[in-house]
Amino acid sequence: MKYIFTTIISLFMAFSASAFEKQPFSEALFSKLQTQNAVIMIDVYAPWCPTCKKQQKLFQQYHEQNPDKPFHLLVVDYDNDKQWVKKFRAPRQSTLLLYKGDRQFWYSVAETRFNVIEEKLNSAFRF
Repeated sequence: MKYIFTTIISLFMAFSASAFEKQPFSEALFSKLQTQNAVIMIDVYAPWCPTCKKQQKLFQQYHEQNPDKPFHLLVVDYDNDKQWVKKFRAPRQSTLLLYKGDRQFWYSVAETRFNVIEEKLNSAFRF
């Protein structure tokens, strides 16, 4: 019985962890989330960027450690979404912008320290 319970808990945790999703950036979705006063991380991402890949792992880690703090990860494609790269003033891929509703909390380039990303996300939830 203990084995079955442990297996069920493990499966639940795996499903919960995989429930974290990044979404392609769209102006309509961004506006909708802003009106809902949601926590939104804009991730200017390139699939060839090792820093971007590390950031993705950190977002997943944050989600796994803080399942009660849902945030939306909207991905701006650095190579193909030049309009939004320019709008968000991203000097390069791996640029992150954090919003709570329509208020921008944070702007960073190439941040890969978990404690910094965690602290900034937590501060958005306290607002």
